[in-house]
Amino acid sequence: MAFDPQAYFARIGFDGAATSDLETLQRIHLLHTSTIPFENVDVLLGRQINIGLDDVFEKLVVAGRGGYCYEQNALLRAALENIGFEVEDLGARVLIANPPEMPARTHRLLLVSIHQQRFIADVGFGGKTLTAPLRLAVDISQPTAHGVYRLTQVEGDYLLSIQQQNEWLPLYRFDLNPQYPADFEVANYYVSNWPTSHFRHHLMMCLKGDNGVSLTQNDWQFSDGQPRTQDNAAELYQLIQQRFGLRVDDKQHGFSLDEFAAICRF
Repeated sequence: MAFDPQAYFARIGFDGAATSDLETLQRIHLLHTSTIPFENVDVLLGRQINIGLDDVFEKLVVAGRGGYCYEQNALLRAALENIGFEVEDLGARVLIANPPEMPARTHRLLLVSIHQQRFIADVGFGGKTLTAPLRLAVDISQPTAHGVYRLTQVEGDYLLSIQQQNEWLPLYRFDLNPQYPADFEVANYYVSNWPTSHFRHHLMMCLKGDNGVSLTQNDWQFSDGQPRTQDNAAELYQLIQQRFGLRVDDKQHGFSLDEFAAICRF
């Protein structure tokens, strides 16, 4: 299904004029992350992750599902380009788990230019996902509704960090070399199929709230305040629909309680 800007706007709750200015970019960025959840259910189900725009639009907009960076930022790019923004694809090396060696580029983000000013846009980084674009400027704190971020330079790359108490937690590093569809096809196949990929071993889900709170799967609790466990698949199945707004009824992209219970025991 071809990209339909009005359907996308309806999905994220955007109304009013859409012009290629910073205010529009900021509004869309926040709305996208607070309505389309980051999630990896299909990876755990063993389904092929198709990142062509038609497939992404069908899954995230029409079927009411979420996805990860190769899907989320593909959708955002299409929306921004349709409005008239100048957008480029970039690839990042994820550092949040403190890998012992330099990791491969397994994250997709966007570089957006507005009147000769450049911004980083990224709606697909899980619990630490940006909810606002960041100026491509180093050594300055950039507050957003869901955290304070900073770009620094290291060995010719940009390093994105988030402030945690009085420290800066590195998230990922990237350069400005453009990435191509083939680059993302390879990386997407790797993160969704490689046996040690963290996407294959536990459920991930995040939705940003308009109150500055990030809701993740780690926040689920029973009514008595006790943490939930993955044994409570039926209740979790209801929660992902009620709390994350995730649709499960689509013929192609939905999934049953039995399928969901199986990945909860993954």
